[in-house]
Amino acid sequence: MVESILYSKTEHLGLNWFPNSVESILKTLVKCCRVYFPDDATAEMLEEWRPLMCPFDVTMQKAISYLELFLPTSLPCELHHKGFKLWFEELMNLWISVQSLPQWEGHLVSLFARLANDNIGYIDWDPYIPKIFTRLLRSLNLPVGSSQVVVPKYSSNTYDMGQAVLWVTSLLGGPSKLAQKHLSGLFNSITTFYHPSNHGRWLLKLMKLLQRLPASVVKRLHRERYKKPTWMTPVPDSCKLTDQDVTDFVESIKQPVLLGMFSRTGSLEAAQALQNLALMRPELVIPPVLERTYPALETLTEPHQLTATLSCVIGVARSLVSRNKWFPEGPTHMLPLLIRALPGVDPNDFSKCMITFQFIATFATLVPFVDCSSALQERDDLSEVERELCSASAEFEDFVLQFMDRCFALIESSTLEQTREETETEKMTHLESLVELGLSSTFSTILTQCSKEIFKAALDKVFNFAITNIFETRVSGRMVADMCRAAVKCHPGEALKLFVPHCCSVIAQLTVNDDVLKEEELDKELLWKLQLLSEITRVDGEKLVFYKKELVNTLQRTLHLTCKQGYTLACNLLYHLLRSTTLTYPKEYCSVPDGFNKPLSQYFPIKDWGKPGNLWNLNIQWHVPSSEEIAFAYQLLDSFLQPELNRLERYASGELELLRDDVQQSLSIVHNCLLGSGNLLPPLEGVKVTDLVPTLVPLKETKLFTGIKPDYSKDNYRKSIAEVIRKVLHHMLDNSEDDTKSMFMIIKIIGDMLHFRGSHKQEFDSRWKSFSLVKRSMEDRLHGRKQHIRALLIDRVMLQHELRTLTVEGCEYKTVHQDLIRDLFHLSTSSYSQVRSKAQQTFFTALGSYNFCCRDVIPLVLDFLKRKDISQQQFKGALYCLLGNTGGVCLANLHDWDCIVQTWPAIVSCGLSKTMSLEKPSIVRLFDDLAEKIHRQYETIGLDFKIPERCVEQAILLQQSRYPPANLPPLTAEELEMGLKRQQEKNAEALKHYETLINFLLDLLDQRNLPWKFEHLAIGFLSLLLRDDLQLPNRAITFFIQCLVHDALVVRKMAISAVAGILKQLKRPHKKVTVDPYIISGCRKPTSLTIGDRPDNQWLQYDSSCLPKTKEAWENCPFVEKTHWGYYTWPRKLLVYAPVVDQPKLGRARDEMSEAERIIFDFFSDPKFLELLIKFLSLEDRKGKDTFNPRRFCLFKGLFRNYDEAFLPALIPHMERLAADSHESTQRCLAEIIAGLIRGCKHWTFQKVENLWNFLCPLLRTALSSITVETYSDWGTCIATACESRDPRKLHWLFEMLIESPVSGEGGSFVDACRLYVLQGGLSQQEWRVAELLNRLLQYLEPKLTQVYKNVRERIGSVLTYVFMIDLSLPNTLPSRSPRTSEFISRVFVGLKPLMEADEEIQNHVVEDNGICEQDERTQAIKLLKTVLKWLMSSAGRTFSTPVPEQLQLLPVLLKIAPVENDDSYDELKRDAKMCLSLMSQGVLYPQHVPLVVNVLKQSAGSSSWHARYTILTYLQTVVFYNLFIFHNNEEAVQAIKWLVLKLLEDEQLEVREMAATTLSGLLQCGFLVMDGPLQNHFEQLCKTRLPKKKKRGPGAVVDTIPPADLVKRHAGVLGLSACVLSSPYDVPTWMPQLLMDLSAHLNDPQPIEMTVKKTLSNFRRTHHDNWQEHKQQFTDDQLIVLTDLLVSPCYYA
Repeated sequence: MVESILYSKTEHLGLNWFPNSVESILKTLVKCCRVYFPDDATAEMLEEWRPLMCPFDVTMQKAISYLELFLPTSLPCELHHKGFKLWFEELMNLWISVQSLPQWEGHLVSLFARLANDNIGYIDWDPYIPKIFTRLLRSLNLPVGSSQVVVPKYSSNTYDMGQAVLWVTSLLGGPSKLAQKHLSGLFNSITTFYHPSNHGRWLLKLMKLLQRLPASVVKRLHRERYKKPTWMTPVPDSCKLTDQDVTDFVESIKQPVLLGMFSRTGSLEAAQALQNLALMRPELVIPPVLERTYPALETLTEPHQLTATLSCVIGVARSLVSRNKWFPEGPTHMLPLLIRALPGVDPNDFSKCMITFQFIATFATLVPFVDCSSALQERDDLSEVERELCSASAEFEDFVLQFMDRCFALIESSTLEQTREETETEKMTHLESLVELGLSSTFSTILTQCSKEIFKAALDKVFNFAITNIFETRVSGRMVADMCRAAVKCHPGEALKLFVPHCCSVIAQLTVNDDVLKEEELDKELLWKLQLLSEITRVDGEKLVFYKKELVNTLQRTLHLTCKQGYTLACNLLYHLLRSTTLTYPKEYCSVPDGFNKPLSQYFPIKDWGKPGNLWNLNIQWHVPSSEEIAFAYQLLDSFLQPELNRLERYASGELELLRDDVQQSLSIVHNCLLGSGNLLPPLEGVKVTDLVPTLVPLKETKLFTGIKPDYSKDNYRKSIAEVIRKVLHHMLDNSEDDTKSMFMIIKIIGDMLHFRGSHKQEFDSRWKSFSLVKRSMEDRLHGRKQHIRALLIDRVMLQHELRTLTVEGCEYKTVHQDLIRDLFHLSTSSYSQVRSKAQQTFFTALGSYNFCCRDVIPLVLDFLKRKDISQQQFKGALYCLLGNTGGVCLANLHDWDCIVQTWPAIVSCGLSKTMSLEKPSIVRLFDDLAEKIHRQYETIGLDFKIPERCVEQAILLQQSRYPPANLPPLTAEELEMGLKRQQEKNAEALKHYETLINFLLDLLDQRNLPWKFEHLAIGFLSLLLRDDLQLPNRAITFFIQCLVHDALVVRKMAISAVAGILKQLKRPHKKVTVDPYIISGCRKPTSLTIGDRPDNQWLQYDSSCLPKTKEAWENCPFVEKTHWGYYTWPRKLLVYAPVVDQPKLGRARDEMSEAERIIFDFFSDPKFLELLIKFLSLEDRKGKDTFNPRRFCLFKGLFRNYDEAFLPALIPHMERLAADSHESTQRCLAEIIAGLIRGCKHWTFQKVENLWNFLCPLLRTALSSITVETYSDWGTCIATACESRDPRKLHWLFEMLIESPVSGEGGSFVDACRLYVLQGGLSQQEWRVAELLNRLLQYLEPKLTQVYKNVRERIGSVLTYVFMIDLSLPNTLPSRSPRTSEFISRVFVGLKPLMEADEEIQNHVVEDNGICEQDERTQAIKLLKTVLKWLMSSAGRTFSTPVPEQLQLLPVLLKIAPVENDDSYDELKRDAKMCLSLMSQGVLYPQHVPLVVNVLKQSAGSSSWHARYTILTYLQTVVFYNLFIFHNNEEAVQAIKWLVLKLLEDEQLEVREMAATTLSGLLQCGFLVMDGPLQNHFEQLCKTRLPKKKKRGPGAVVDTIPPADLVKRHAGVLGLSACVLSSPYDVPTWMPQLLMDLSAHLNDPQPIEMTVKKTLSNFRRTHHDNWQEHKQQFTDDQLIVLTDLLVSPCYYA
């Protein structure tokens, strides 16, 4: 299944349209099934996919991705010999020996990561660890050295960080601790990249590593220590992570994480890493975070520092306050942090304000705010930390009151008058609404966690603040009301006593006078008290019932205020009263189930700091509506909803005239009543709409009980609202359609009537999202088992309850719904655009909610489109209804024949509608969107749906099952029979629909007056209907072939694709037979796995001595078309095509063809048609952008495959004409025809093929001799396409022609380069099977390597890459028959001798001309070198294995040539040499190569050219960093490199010395060398070298420029010390102060020493300036005085 879908042979021809998600779904399916594969599956898979593993072929990617996806890795240990042991060594060695990051390497890494994770402790990874970590370090693509060139291929193909992290995590632990040692080395070498001053594309990857690694280690620890045992292979005790392992891990990653806190990408990754690290070792991680936090809280000037540190403290908050054995003093930091964070509530800095709210709320959820100071006297069993916490807890009350003062200040600075000069916007801005949310949730959290005493103080304070001020209701009023609501919610009994009587009496006084009811602008105090009252009623409904009289009176006075703001607030009050009394919700979210109000002698709150909730004993206090509350709710509905409904009904019948404002007011009251009592009112009842789909099973809906049983004895207000609103709507559509505001309200009411049961989807989604965020920031992944905080657990339960109330999908579709949906459709096609768009959103939601209602709606929409009496606006509305919204239902494209057969023709027929006008861009855009959406979403719909016998048998068994019992009557044979019959009828119906649809579209296309746009639409739809299981009807075939010569380019393009697909449908199957490769080759089967050129696959090779040049030889030759067969191993069954006799007949007459084939035959036999087609195909499309078109190639390939040479005679004159014309588009057309012809003649007889080549060879020669810049890549593609998947022996005419003399000089250097390019295209497709041709080509090219022309040189370089590509050094590979790199390089070496021996610098002094005089050896050598450099550069990212020893031989020459400065104005030779060095230094080395590299560098260090000595160092920097762990594991090499750098530190050339210092500093920084005593002594000794006294010279004496040896030594010592200082740019190790003192002694030495010291000191100051307060601690007072003198420049005026 995976093969047929992911590697479909027909999808690219448009015969199959798969869903976009199919790939990920299939992969998930395989992952789930992997565990259940039988034991022998691994061996089967290897046998199946090993033959595909040919590294030069695309099948390698397929084979490795299959292995990664399917191989089972979780077999129990006793079956390991049937599992990974069969392939581990083989694939591991393959991975290690591949160098240039091919696409499939990532798959291998994922496979190894999964294997390591499933089998911790059962595989010995130690031999591979240095290689694994070297690869990981390389894949981070970090910049090293000053002038690095990244191979473009490297930057894109890097490992998936998640997989790499999983692998590393699984390697940790175990007896050898090798992985941890390497991991520490890895972090040592990359730590400085994390410093905030460094930035680049690589940073994201580094941050991802930081974030994922701790999480992965926590996951592993959880699995080993806390997880319930599962069937997964358990980790052996000896390999589990010990406490020491964990400590080592945390220590190694701590430094990068602390640097990452202030990263430019934000502190999120560091915060997540710290959260996980603190779970493992809080005592190592939290103190340094706090050290950074306290100063950040004090500073006012660095807000970024504050936000970063606070977000990290939030991450570790839970580990900080929980008292654990590792870090018992953690909780004592909490109160000081909270109190210092208060100034962060700052109205002027939004992000600071939000992070402070989050910070305070996080700690508040974890800790009960109870004053326990009295426990000090009462209890004597307290530990030291507990005593400290008790005395500190006395500050809780102060903290809460200070926090409130801060919030009040924030509110006062946020009033509308202050924030907006002119009130241009009445609403809250987005930022203000976020602050409001942060403020209210933080305050609510604090009060939930307070003791009764602190709560009372806070309540009084907030009450006084609310009643002594009057706030505007838009911004500050909302914030104060929120704070009051939070207070009332915690203890409603006491708080309501204060608020409700006060608000109700003030409102009553202010509305005593009836004039108030009429006022447009209301008194501010009245509005504010209404707002306050409406918010504080969002509390426990039980407590509200006591105040029902006052509340009802208030509503009666205020619901009919004229002022809109006033009645809206009153509606809110009504809505909140109804919700509070009818919904089910938790009453408290306290962190301890029973609250904190017990005496301290019984209950000690400090024990509960950071305590998780107990999932099995949550003790949630639920509010469930009591009968009294339900009675109150119905009283409110009777008093306020019923009168409005009566009023609206009278208005709809015309009895009563209402102003628009009054209608809006009534609708608003109705809407709020509906929203408030959504949970209470029963759903709409009615008759079911039947006959939408035929079905044999009942389509009933499941009724979910969500808390309240509907009371059917009372009026069903939902039903009354539905009836009244429909009447009002129809009345308004007839009389006042322009009252859009009322229309908006009606749309909302209809939507809520259909879907609302107590909560809205959007609100639920945003709460779910915020819940997930909080959960993630506070969860304990280490102990797992849902140990969340109690408030979170309650929140999750509440969300679950809401989720159930939201589940209305799959509802039965009743007539009530039908009426409402039709009303929505009328509104969706209104004349007013805003009404349309709002109605459409509700309409789409409704379509997604009811079963099969789309089938009912489609005819309605389509009839509307056909009407003649509609405006363009309404027409657009209907089209939008067809289009659907993003992610919702698209009516135009339902996956069902019944629907498509109606909608597609209707869309095309719109072109004939009078309303449709293509002048309106919006309508044109709509049709474009429709077409685009249909093309994007269309998936091939099945025609022949069968249920296999086995499924039926399983279903019968399921019905008979006892566990669990099916509770269904078993099916009778008649019912089964009837089901099958029904299925067959359905299939016949589908087929009929398919044909009808095609005929419908063709009828429309025959209409003359169909506009072009719709013609294209219809052709697009037709092309979607091509399928691989059914041939297109003949009428459609004729149509598409006529379209090949249509005037419009778009149509021609669609027709070319379609005809190529039709030809594929008509392809006749060719018979294959099995052959045994061992019999053909006459060899025995090899006993072990051997790869590459073996005796048993030699018969596949191209051999010019026995090519099939006669009919007999051709027919007896077993051609193997696919290139990969036989390279790695042979497949189980090797299939080749049967002899010609058994194949379909060639050269058929017209009457032997099928009807469809005849149609095509007739058209292509018509000379006029052909001429027109070729004319169109050789036109230009987009100048300069056209390339070889694979679709056209498929068309010609299909023609020549299905009809062999029938059309060739007619085409020959056209091809000859095209070949003679050198224009770009004609040449491209010819290339497409030739490629199709060569690939299409696969099954022709020998005679036909020979004739074909006799015609093609001269034609190709002509074409290639007139090749141009524009067409050379097309010819390359043409030949490469023609040679793809073809046996090279079939194409021997082509290869012999191409190889005869590619670089002949005829037609100039450009044509030579192009011929080589075309040849390379053909040979590279043939990979390993043309060894002989490659050898011949190399022999031909070798004398020409000294070519003068640059373009030919570059092309030869590229060709050589492919020539040597086959020379692999992969494991188990036999030596190749193709050319070998090592032999070639040794031959080249002879030519380069003159350069190797010369000592002076090599300049490029070759004049580029083809002079006849024989140039001297040296010039020839330089030319040769240029070509060799081009080859090395071109093969850097392409070849799979680099011949390191051979490349090293060239290193000395390159070191001499490469320029020292970064300057692009150098000549080609120098630039190339520099590029090659850079690329070579980035290559992978193997342990056996390390000594070779070191030796070459040692030899070059003795070179007389200082350029060479300088370049050694730049090369060394990169080569060591990119192979860090490989070098590390070879102690001799480390010492040799150290010796080399120290030797070059004392070089006589200043530049070399300085570069050596830089290199030394880098090696120390990445942990390759260690700063130890002997090294320090060495430099200090050098520094003490005495300098000769300066001699006085006479005025005429020559200045002595050569520095005396003593000065060089002394400078070397100073440079060494300087390198050590600069190797720690962001911290101060213990040895550094002394070195700085040593350096300062040399400030007055002669140049260049003085300059070095100054530079070092200034760099030290620059890098240590940020954290100087911290770094200062490392110095003594005397040292600081000296340093300050050095670093602070002397005063100018002193």
